[in-house]
Amino acid sequence: MSNIQEGHIAVTGGNVWYRIVGAEKKGTPLITLHGGPGFPHDYLESLEALADERPVVFYDQLGCGNSDRPDDVSLWTVERFVQELGQLRAALHLDRAHLLGQSWGTILTMDYLLTKPKGIASVIFASGCFSIPRFAADARMLLQGMPAEIREIIERNEAAGTFDSEEYQGAVFAFYAKHVCRLDPWPDSLMASLGGLGQQVYGTMWGASEFTINGSLATYDRTNRLGELNVPILYTCGRYDEVTPEASAAYQQITPRSRLVVFENSAHMAHLEERELYLNTVREFLHEAEAR
Repeated sequence: MSNIQEGHIAVTGGNVWYRIVGAEKKGTPLITLHGGPGFPHDYLESLEALADERPVVFYDQLGCGNSDRPDDVSLWTVERFVQELGQLRAALHLDRAHLLGQSWGTILTMDYLLTKPKGIASVIFASGCFSIPRFAADARMLLQGMPAEIREIIERNEAAGTFDSEEYQGAVFAFYAKHVCRLDPWPDSLMASLGGLGQQVYGTMWGASEFTINGSLATYDRTNRLGELNVPILYTCGRYDEVTPEASAAYQQITPRSRLVVFENSAHMAHLEERELYLNTVREFLHEAEAR
């Protein structure tokens, strides 16, 4: 069997692209769920290093990256993305698997778990966001820590609705450089995800920017359902994460069978910013979950 398996599968609304690295391995597969919504898999490719022990599954959710991009805003719902994950597992015969959701991928993972799927060995919530109102409040708090001139540009352009202006985008990137990824320059994989962004998905579900959340997810909150989860769970976040360590700790404390690791030199992309430490942490957690 080839080490890499790649193709497309049919899901509700179109076809999604997938790639399985380490396809010939016998270990329990790890399915990765990218962020955004609409921010394709490329930036998670550092997790391919785990394929020396198990298949690592990447896919671009519908509407971004290498997958179809139907012009139909009715498709951009949490429920349809949950259905899509189930369809992916069925088509690829991933009967038993670990899940790693990053950023928006943790929302998708959470709502998928609430459907009580069979065969989930463990879950990694990487920069997990389970209350968008809390995330929005924390992002505004972090914004207050930015230089006054950056805040002024952001506030002025938001008031005018000029989200596409060059100065607004520049100010937003200054925030990203502090609270999304602190590497300089950004890795090629992260830039590739930016280039493959599904704008319609992101705009419909999230909004104008990371801290201007006026899409359909604006009121999303599953905090009161974290106690229902019943699989081994690892929370990860960065010290400078836009999903603050305080938020991650609050979520972890009400989640059974879970623990939290904070990466001290990272923001929202600890798997890139502290790559080797992150990979070792995940590898150890997967081994522990399987040993149980």
